[in-house]
Parts: sequence; structure tokens; C-alpha cells
Amino acid sequence: MNATELPDSLAEIRDDFLDLEVKERLQLLLEFSNELPELPERYRDHPDLFERVEECQSPIFIVVEVDADSAVHLFATAPAEAPTTRGFASILVQGIDGLAASQVLELADDYPSMLGLTAAVSPLRIRGMTAMLARIKRQVRERAA
Repeated sequence: MNATELPDSLAEIRDDFLDLEVKERLQLLLEFSNELPELPERYRDHPDLFERVEECQSPIFIVVEVDADSAVHLFATAPAEAPTTRGFASILVQGIDGLAASQVLELADDYPSMLGLTAAVSPLRIRGMTAMLARIKRQVRERAA
């Protein structure tokens, strides 16, 4: 996979954003924030298993699992009152979950910038999503080793 190629799940999300006007992209981001999957039971009472993404303005916590088949499973939690951060987390959870570890590690680090949101949200927020992706990749490397 080269820097312009994306797994289908992330390419589809990117294309959905780019097919919209800037204002509509914010609405789609809000929709993603409402679709952040619930945590499985095994994580609900174990915040100690999550890593906080300090670069985000809002408290976002992530944990990655890599199963025996090298498939990545991503879980995230973010407060409902932080829809931008929650939306970014949801994009990554929905786009990455189920991918092979090698696919996740090959993702372009600037994927958050590919969504066409740089005109709609602050650079600080884009950096937060970029930091989420970096932490996800680091956790994948650690767990796949």
C-alpha cells in the first residue's frame, strides 16, 4: 500500500467527507460522533487499560487489540460533550477495526488531513486526530510484536 492507497473502509469514509461541502462535513462529523461504538463489557469497568491521548483537547482514551489472525480491534471513549473529538475517534474506530495490523501500520500519518476538515476545524483538533492515529499505530506495533 502506498501513501495514496487506503483500505476500503477508510477510503470510503474519506470519500464521504470529500463529496460534501465544508458545512455538511461538520454535520457528518457530528453523525460519526453519535456512532462511536459502545465499549465491550470487558472494558467498561477498566479505564486503567486505556491510554489517554494527551494531545487532544478533550479526554479521549483508546485501547487496541491484535487478535491471533493479526486483525486489529480498536476501542475508544470520548465524552458526548466533545463531538469533534468523539467524531474523530469514531472515524478511526469504524475505519480501522478489523483491518490487518500491517494495513494499520501502513496508513498515511496524514489521514486526518485527507478528510477535508482543515477548513472547518482548528489545526489543533486535526493534530489531536493525528496523535490518535500515531498512538493506535504504536499500540498495534507493540501488540503485534
